[in-house]
Amino acid sequence: MCLNHSAPSSGQQLPGVSGLPGQGKRMGHRGVDASGETTYKKTTSSALKGAIQLGIGYTVGNLSSKPERDVLMQDFYVVESIFFPSEGSNLTPAHHFPDFRFKTYAPVAFRYFRELFGIRPDDYLYSLCNEPLIELSNPGASGSVFYLTKDDEFIIKTVMHKEAEFLQKLLPGYYMNLNQNPRTLLPKFFGLYCIQSGGKNIRMVVMNNVLPRAVRMHLKFDLKGSTYKRCASKKERQKAKPTFKDLDFMQDLQDGLMLDQDMYSALVKTLQRDCLVLESFKIMDYSLLLGVHNIDQAEREQQMEGGEKDEKRPVAQKALYSTAMESIQGGAACGESIETDDTMGGIPAVNGKGERLLLYIGIIDILQSYRLIKKLEHTWKAMVHDGDTVSVHRPGFYADRFFKFMSSTVFKKIVHVGRGEVTIVQNKGGGQCNSPVAI
Repeated sequence: MCLNHSAPSSGQQLPGVSGLPGQGKRMGHRGVDASGETTYKKTTSSALKGAIQLGIGYTVGNLSSKPERDVLMQDFYVVESIFFPSEGSNLTPAHHFPDFRFKTYAPVAFRYFRELFGIRPDDYLYSLCNEPLIELSNPGASGSVFYLTKDDEFIIKTVMHKEAEFLQKLLPGYYMNLNQNPRTLLPKFFGLYCIQSGGKNIRMVVMNNVLPRAVRMHLKFDLKGSTYKRCASKKERQKAKPTFKDLDFMQDLQDGLMLDQDMYSALVKTLQRDCLVLESFKIMDYSLLLGVHNIDQAEREQQMEGGEKDEKRPVAQKALYSTAMESIQGGAACGESIETDDTMGGIPAVNGKGERLLLYIGIIDILQSYRLIKKLEHTWKAMVHDGDTVSVHRPGFYADRFFKFMSSTVFKKIVHVGRGEVTIVQNKGGGQCNSPVAI
């Protein structure tokens, strides 16, 4: 299992010491012990997964016995706590992990969020607690550990204290935004939890899964709209499924990703609205996670293998508005849903070669508030490079640049002029987050 996914700065990677647990490879709080198992804050992955499933099983079951009601302001600040001794108690089962305390943040508010997305308590419990969680083997350079539910429905990500704190402060505004528009490319947060064990606090969020495992991603990008050092490292490129960045996209997909008029308009409108929301919360340093499934390439690969078509179709996700297609189709002029049966939840597009594609997209890493450390980072980078291209920037500029890059460089509109004729219209101005998009 590969744990270091980009060249770490000095101090991030501890020298490997053979035979000493917890002193293998490290990336932030994520490490690997002598047996080869992933650890987070020196807690083994197996113990962490067990605690997550026990804790969520208890808290969701306990919440279902409480009557439903409107969300009140104080609900955003409630923290419920339950102790899980290994020998068990009158409230909790015995288990084989170290004793731990499980905290649930804003349980009533998150219950509302789950209901808004059509997630029933028994489905949430079944997805998270009935089957073993799958640890993602390519978690990136953040130092977080990621788990995926077997049904592809949810991602569990460990977060830093500051990120969890920021999400708590964000909840009332997040609630207001989701009420106004549940169709969004922003992350859907379904729960915020904390496991206390061995004097450590391990915080995690449960979110929607953007990239279904059942669909092969021929390309994957993490895009910010910045060009400063935004290319995949040599080490990243050597991976079986590398994550490329902005400069890689501009070099390898110079024609961009072409969508038909209605699809392009729906996508750009969603991006525009989401950028406004992020700017209003003074959020920055987020990315667009983009997975590209090449239908024609998949068919060629199938023929070369000489087998029957055996690609596993993803099971329909339980959560409403959860696929890329559903996230952008809100407010269609005729009020009709875009047919998703043949697109497996992806957004249809073509590349410069005319190959048919399915795009899977979502905005990720939004739990970044514009703190002093970011201001200092930008000031220092601006001294050695053109400040306008640095990825850490003031929220308003960041949102405008992000939107311009996505709506003009990454996604382009196809206009069908006549039989067999296609014109690609590029949004040269890129638009602004606070003004209508003119194409």
